[in-house]
Amino acid sequence: MKLALYLPNFRDHVTVQELEDLTALAEELEFDSVWTLDRIIVPEASDREQMQYPFGMMTDFPLQMPVVAKGKWFQGMPLIPWLAAKTSKVRIGMSITNTPFRSPGVMAAEFATIDHLSNGRLNVGIGSGWMPEEFAAASVPQLFPRRHGHVRESIEIMQGIWSNELFEYHGEFADFEPAGFGHQPVQKPGPPIYFSGLKDPKRSAKRIAKYGLQGWIGIQDSPADIARWKGEMQRELNELGRDFPENFDMCSMIWFVITDEPTDMSDAGKATNLLAGTAQQIEDRLKEYKEAGMTMPLLWPPFRDVPTSKTLDDLKRINEEIMPNVNAA
Repeated sequence: MKLALYLPNFRDHVTVQELEDLTALAEELEFDSVWTLDRIIVPEASDREQMQYPFGMMTDFPLQMPVVAKGKWFQGMPLIPWLAAKTSKVRIGMSITNTPFRSPGVMAAEFATIDHLSNGRLNVGIGSGWMPEEFAAASVPQLFPRRHGHVRESIEIMQGIWSNELFEYHGEFADFEPAGFGHQPVQKPGPPIYFSGLKDPKRSAKRIAKYGLQGWIGIQDSPADIARWKGEMQRELNELGRDFPENFDMCSMIWFVITDEPTDMSDAGKATNLLAGTAQQIEDRLKEYKEAGMTMPLLWPPFRDVPTSKTLDDLKRINEEIMPNVNAA
Protein backbone atom coordinates (compact mmCIF):
# COMPACT_ATOMS: atom_id res chain seq x y z
CA MET A 1 0.00 0.00 0.00
CA LYS A 2 1.28 3.45 -0.96
CA LEU A 3 0.67 6.71 0.89
CA ALA A 4 -0.35 10.05 -0.59
CA LEU A 5 -0.73 13.45 1.05
CA TYR A 6 -3.85 15.48 0.38
CA LEU A 7 -2.58 19.01 0.96
CA PRO A 8 -4.86 21.11 3.19
CA ASN A 9 -5.00 24.04 0.78
CA PHE A 10 -8.74 24.08 1.56
CA ARG A 11 -9.28 24.89 5.23
CA ASP A 12 -10.35 27.82 7.39
CA HIS A 13 -6.81 29.23 7.36
CA VAL A 14 -3.62 27.94 5.76
CA THR A 15 -0.31 29.53 4.81
CA VAL A 16 2.11 28.89 1.97
CA GLN A 17 4.76 27.94 4.50
CA GLU A 18 2.52 25.25 5.97
CA LEU A 19 1.89 23.78 2.53
CA GLU A 20 5.62 23.91 1.80
CA ASP A 21 6.51 22.15 5.06
CA LEU A 22 3.98 19.39 4.46
CA THR A 23 5.13 18.90 0.88
CA ALA A 24 8.79 18.74 1.88
CA LEU A 25 8.02 16.07 4.46
CA ALA A 26 5.99 13.99 1.98
CA GLU A 27 9.00 14.05 -0.34
CA GLU A 28 11.39 13.17 2.49
CA LEU A 29 9.18 10.26 3.60
CA GLU A 30 8.99 9.03 -0.01
CA PHE A 31 5.23 9.27 -0.29
CA ASP A 32 3.87 8.30 -3.68
CA SER A 33 2.17 11.62 -4.39
CA VAL A 34 0.94 14.99 -3.16
CA TRP A 35 -2.49 16.24 -4.26
CA THR A 36 -4.31 19.56 -4.03
CA LEU A 37 -8.06 20.14 -3.81
CA ASP A 38 -10.05 21.95 -6.50
CA ARG A 39 -12.40 24.47 -4.90
CA ILE A 40 -13.48 27.69 -6.59
CA ILE A 41 -15.71 29.15 -3.87
CA VAL A 42 -17.43 28.59 -0.56
CA PRO A 43 -20.94 30.08 -0.85
CA GLU A 44 -21.98 32.41 1.94
CA ALA A 45 -25.15 30.31 2.11
CA SER A 46 -22.97 27.45 3.32
CA ASP A 47 -22.44 29.20 6.65
CA ARG A 48 -26.23 29.08 7.14
CA GLU A 49 -26.49 25.41 6.01
CA GLN A 50 -28.51 26.53 2.99
CA MET A 51 -26.51 25.17 0.05
CA GLN A 52 -28.40 23.44 -2.75
CA TYR A 53 -26.58 20.14 -2.15
CA PRO A 54 -24.36 18.70 0.59
CA PHE A 55 -20.62 18.17 0.01
CA GLY A 56 -20.18 15.92 -3.02
CA MET A 57 -23.95 15.43 -3.14
CA MET A 58 -23.46 12.91 -0.32
CA THR A 59 -26.46 12.77 1.97
CA ASP A 60 -24.31 11.94 5.01
CA PHE A 61 -23.18 15.57 5.10
CA PRO A 62 -25.13 18.76 5.94
CA LEU A 63 -25.92 21.52 3.45
CA GLN A 64 -22.72 23.18 4.53
CA MET A 65 -19.05 23.14 3.57
CA PRO A 66 -16.43 22.22 6.18
CA VAL A 67 -14.74 25.59 5.60
CA VAL A 68 -16.29 29.00 6.31
CA ALA A 69 -17.04 31.37 3.43
CA LYS A 70 -14.53 33.94 4.74
CA GLY A 71 -11.85 31.26 5.14
CA LYS A 72 -8.28 31.97 4.01
CA TRP A 73 -7.45 29.11 1.67
CA PHE A 74 -5.70 28.63 -1.67
CA GLN A 75 -6.85 27.54 -5.13
CA GLY A 76 -5.60 24.08 -6.06
CA MET A 77 -4.66 24.51 -9.72
CA PRO A 78 -1.90 27.17 -9.32
CA LEU A 79 -0.30 25.00 -6.64
CA ILE A 80 0.44 22.17 -9.09
CA PRO A 81 3.29 23.87 -11.00
CA TRP A 82 4.47 25.26 -7.64
CA LEU A 83 4.66 21.66 -6.40
CA ALA A 84 6.64 20.73 -9.51
CA ALA A 85 9.22 23.37 -8.62
CA LYS A 86 9.33 22.48 -4.91
CA THR A 87 9.85 18.72 -5.36
CA SER A 88 11.95 16.30 -7.37
CA LYS A 89 10.61 12.81 -6.64
CA VAL A 90 7.02 12.80 -5.37
CA ARG A 91 4.23 12.72 -7.95
CA ILE A 92 1.80 15.66 -8.03
CA GLY A 93 -1.81 16.25 -8.99
CA MET A 94 -5.18 17.76 -8.13
CA SER A 95 -8.04 15.68 -6.81
CA ILE A 96 -10.29 16.25 -8.45
CA THR A 97 -10.00 18.76 -11.32
CA ASN A 98 -13.56 19.76 -12.18
CA THR A 99 -13.45 19.89 -15.98
CA PRO A 100 -16.51 22.15 -16.56
CA PHE A 101 -14.62 25.09 -15.02
CA ARG A 102 -11.88 24.91 -17.66
CA SER A 103 -11.51 24.80 -21.43
CA PRO A 104 -10.51 21.21 -22.36
CA GLY A 105 -7.92 22.23 -24.95
CA VAL A 106 -6.29 24.81 -22.70
CA MET A 107 -6.32 22.39 -19.77
CA ALA A 108 -4.72 19.62 -21.85
CA ALA A 109 -1.92 21.89 -23.08
CA GLU A 110 -1.27 23.32 -19.62
CA PHE A 111 -1.07 19.83 -18.12
CA ALA A 112 1.48 18.90 -20.80
CA THR A 113 3.60 21.87 -19.77
CA ILE A 114 3.31 20.93 -16.08
CA ASP A 115 4.39 17.40 -16.93
CA HIS A 116 7.59 18.90 -18.33
CA LEU A 117 8.05 21.18 -15.31
CA SER A 118 7.85 18.11 -13.08
CA ASN A 119 9.93 15.88 -15.39
CA GLY A 120 7.06 13.47 -15.89
CA ARG A 121 5.57 13.36 -12.39
CA LEU A 122 2.03 14.64 -13.08
CA ASN A 123 -1.15 12.74 -12.23
CA VAL A 124 -4.36 14.12 -13.69
CA GLY A 125 -7.46 13.70 -11.55
CA ILE A 126 -10.75 14.65 -13.17
CA GLY A 127 -14.40 14.84 -12.24
CA SER A 128 -17.61 16.65 -13.09
CA GLY A 129 -18.16 18.90 -10.07
CA TRP A 130 -21.27 18.87 -7.92
CA MET A 131 -22.00 22.41 -6.64
CA PRO A 132 -24.35 24.61 -8.73
CA GLU A 133 -23.14 27.70 -6.86
CA GLU A 134 -19.59 26.93 -8.02
CA PHE A 135 -20.66 26.54 -11.64
CA ALA A 136 -22.26 30.00 -11.40
CA ALA A 137 -19.07 31.51 -9.95
CA ALA A 138 -17.08 29.90 -12.78
CA SER A 139 -19.52 31.47 -15.30
CA VAL A 140 -20.71 28.09 -16.61
CA PRO A 141 -24.11 27.50 -14.93
CA GLN A 142 -25.42 26.07 -18.21
CA LEU A 143 -22.97 23.17 -17.95
CA PHE A 144 -24.25 21.85 -14.63
CA PRO A 145 -26.91 19.50 -16.09
CA ARG A 146 -24.46 18.39 -18.83
CA ARG A 147 -21.34 18.13 -16.69
CA HIS A 148 -20.78 14.39 -17.14
CA GLY A 149 -20.63 14.78 -20.90
CA HIS A 150 -18.10 17.55 -20.43
CA VAL A 151 -15.84 15.16 -18.51
CA ARG A 152 -16.06 12.62 -21.33
CA GLU A 153 -15.10 15.16 -23.99
CA SER A 154 -12.31 16.53 -21.80
CA ILE A 155 -10.75 13.07 -21.53
CA GLU A 156 -10.93 12.58 -25.28
CA ILE A 157 -9.41 15.99 -25.97
CA MET A 158 -6.61 15.56 -23.43
CA GLN A 159 -5.66 12.16 -24.77
CA GLY A 160 -5.88 13.41 -28.36
CA ILE A 161 -3.70 16.46 -27.78
CA TRP A 162 -1.18 14.47 -25.76
CA SER A 163 -0.79 11.81 -28.46
CA ASN A 164 -0.85 13.82 -31.71
CA GLU A 165 1.28 16.64 -33.09
CA LEU A 166 -1.88 18.01 -34.72
CA PHE A 167 -5.34 17.37 -33.31
CA GLU A 168 -8.90 18.35 -34.11
CA TYR A 169 -12.13 17.78 -32.24
CA HIS A 170 -15.78 18.31 -33.07
CA GLY A 171 -18.07 17.82 -30.11
CA GLU A 172 -20.73 19.46 -27.99
CA PHE A 173 -18.40 21.47 -25.76
CA ALA A 174 -15.37 21.94 -28.02
CA ASP A 175 -15.17 22.32 -31.78
CA PHE A 176 -11.84 23.14 -33.42
CA GLU A 177 -9.91 22.37 -36.60
CA PRO A 178 -6.48 20.66 -36.70
CA ALA A 179 -3.99 22.51 -34.53
CA GLY A 180 -0.78 22.02 -32.63
CA PHE A 181 -0.70 22.62 -28.87
CA GLY A 182 3.05 22.72 -28.22
CA HIS A 183 5.01 20.18 -26.26
CA GLN A 184 3.46 16.79 -25.71
CA PRO A 185 3.86 15.39 -22.17
CA VAL A 186 7.02 13.68 -20.99
CA GLN A 187 4.92 10.66 -19.96
CA LYS A 188 3.73 8.55 -22.87
CA PRO A 189 1.04 8.40 -24.04
CA GLY A 190 0.27 11.01 -21.37
CA PRO A 191 -0.05 11.50 -17.61
CA PRO A 192 -2.13 8.85 -15.85
CA ILE A 193 -5.75 9.92 -15.44
CA TYR A 194 -7.61 9.28 -12.19
CA PHE A 195 -11.40 9.44 -12.21
CA SER A 196 -13.65 10.52 -9.36
CA GLY A 197 -16.84 8.48 -9.23
CA LEU A 198 -19.05 8.94 -6.20
CA LYS A 199 -22.42 7.71 -7.46
CA ASP A 200 -22.29 5.32 -10.42
CA PRO A 201 -19.89 2.31 -10.62
CA LYS A 202 -21.18 1.48 -14.11
CA ARG A 203 -20.22 4.90 -15.50
CA SER A 204 -16.83 4.65 -13.80
CA ALA A 205 -16.20 1.20 -15.25
CA LYS A 206 -17.14 2.30 -18.76
CA ARG A 207 -14.72 5.19 -18.62
CA ILE A 208 -11.94 3.00 -17.23
CA ALA A 209 -12.48 0.52 -20.06
CA LYS A 210 -12.88 3.05 -22.87
CA TYR A 211 -10.08 5.44 -21.94
CA GLY A 212 -7.63 3.26 -20.02
CA LEU A 213 -7.89 5.35 -16.87
CA GLN A 214 -5.30 4.58 -14.23
CA GLY A 215 -7.13 5.17 -10.97
CA TRP A 216 -10.36 5.81 -9.08
CA ILE A 217 -10.60 8.30 -6.20
CA GLY A 218 -13.43 8.43 -3.68
CA ILE A 219 -14.08 10.47 -0.54
CA GLN A 220 -14.23 9.09 3.02
CA ASP A 221 -14.82 5.51 1.84
CA SER A 222 -14.87 2.68 4.36
CA PRO A 223 -13.15 -0.64 3.60
CA ALA A 224 -16.59 -2.02 2.75
CA ASP A 225 -17.14 0.88 0.34
CA ILE A 226 -13.81 0.19 -1.38
CA ALA A 227 -14.58 -3.51 -1.72
CA ARG A 228 -18.07 -2.76 -3.08
CA TRP A 229 -16.89 -0.18 -5.62
CA LYS A 230 -14.02 -2.36 -6.81
CA GLY A 231 -16.29 -5.40 -7.08
CA GLU A 232 -19.03 -3.56 -8.95
CA MET A 233 -16.57 -1.93 -11.34
CA GLN A 234 -14.90 -5.31 -11.95
CA ARG A 235 -18.26 -6.87 -12.83
CA GLU A 236 -19.02 -4.05 -15.24
CA LEU A 237 -15.56 -4.34 -16.80
CA ASN A 238 -16.05 -8.11 -17.18
CA GLU A 239 -19.27 -7.48 -19.08
CA LEU A 240 -17.29 -5.18 -21.38
CA GLY A 241 -14.66 -7.89 -21.85
CA ARG A 242 -12.03 -5.85 -20.00
CA ASP A 243 -10.13 -5.80 -16.73
CA PHE A 244 -8.59 -3.09 -14.60
CA PRO A 245 -5.45 -1.64 -16.21
CA GLU A 246 -2.19 -2.92 -14.77
CA ASN A 247 -1.33 -1.33 -11.41
CA PHE A 248 -4.74 0.36 -11.22
CA ASP A 249 -5.03 2.59 -8.13
CA MET A 250 -8.03 2.38 -5.80
CA CYS A 251 -7.87 5.53 -3.67
CA SER A 252 -9.93 7.60 -1.28
CA MET A 253 -9.47 11.00 0.32
CA ILE A 254 -9.72 10.33 4.06
CA TRP A 255 -9.50 12.66 7.07
CA PHE A 256 -6.45 11.69 9.08
CA VAL A 257 -5.23 12.45 12.60
CA ILE A 258 -3.58 10.30 15.29
CA THR A 259 -5.26 10.76 18.68
CA ASP A 260 -4.07 9.91 22.18
CA GLU A 261 -7.39 8.36 23.19
CA PRO A 262 -9.46 5.88 21.13
CA THR A 263 -12.17 7.41 18.97
CA ASP A 264 -15.58 6.03 18.13
CA MET A 265 -15.11 4.32 14.77
CA SER A 266 -18.61 2.86 14.56
CA ASP A 267 -20.35 3.37 11.24
CA ALA A 268 -21.57 6.92 10.76
CA GLY A 269 -21.47 6.87 6.95
CA LYS A 270 -19.08 9.36 5.38
CA ALA A 271 -18.68 11.05 8.78
CA THR A 272 -17.11 7.95 10.35
CA ASN A 273 -13.69 8.32 12.00
CA LEU A 274 -12.07 6.20 9.32
CA LEU A 275 -8.46 7.28 9.89
CA ALA A 276 -8.95 9.49 12.93
CA GLY A 277 -7.98 7.51 16.00
CA THR A 278 -5.11 6.03 17.93
CA ALA A 279 -2.10 4.61 16.10
CA GLN A 280 -3.41 1.10 16.72
CA GLN A 281 -6.88 1.97 15.43
CA ILE A 282 -5.39 3.47 12.27
CA GLU A 283 -3.12 0.47 11.76
CA ASP A 284 -6.08 -1.91 12.07
CA ARG A 285 -8.15 0.19 9.67
CA LEU A 286 -5.38 0.34 7.07
CA LYS A 287 -5.05 -3.43 7.20
CA GLU A 288 -8.78 -3.62 6.45
CA TYR A 289 -8.35 -1.21 3.54
CA LYS A 290 -5.49 -3.28 2.17
CA GLU A 291 -7.61 -6.43 2.35
CA ALA A 292 -10.49 -4.61 0.63
CA GLY A 293 -8.30 -3.63 -2.32
CA MET A 294 -7.29 -0.04 -1.58
CA THR A 295 -3.86 0.76 -2.99
CA MET A 296 -3.40 4.35 -1.82
CA PRO A 297 -5.19 6.42 0.83
CA LEU A 298 -4.95 10.18 0.33
CA LEU A 299 -4.27 11.37 3.87
CA TRP A 300 -6.34 14.51 4.43
CA PRO A 301 -5.43 16.73 7.42
CA PRO A 302 -8.42 18.10 9.37
CA PHE A 303 -10.03 21.36 8.27
CA ARG A 304 -9.43 23.09 11.61
CA ASP A 305 -8.33 22.63 15.22
CA VAL A 306 -5.26 20.51 14.36
CA PRO A 307 -2.07 22.54 13.86
CA THR A 308 0.22 21.71 10.96
CA SER A 309 2.98 20.81 13.43
CA LYS A 310 0.74 17.99 14.71
CA THR A 311 0.05 16.76 11.18
CA LEU A 312 3.79 16.72 10.43
CA ASP A 313 4.36 14.52 13.47
CA ASP A 314 1.44 12.27 12.53
CA LEU A 315 2.78 11.77 9.00
CA LYS A 316 6.15 10.70 10.42
CA ARG A 317 4.45 8.26 12.79
CA ILE A 318 2.27 6.66 10.15
CA ASN A 319 5.29 6.21 7.90
CA GLU A 320 7.67 4.91 10.56
CA GLU A 321 5.44 3.10 13.07
CA ILE A 322 2.25 2.08 11.31
CA MET A 323 2.93 1.33 7.65
CA PRO A 324 5.67 -1.31 8.27
CA ASN A 325 3.06 -3.39 10.15
CA VAL A 326 0.40 -2.77 7.52
CA ASN A 327 2.64 -3.79 4.64
CA ALA A 328 3.86 -6.85 6.53
CA ALA A 329 0.29 -8.07 7.11
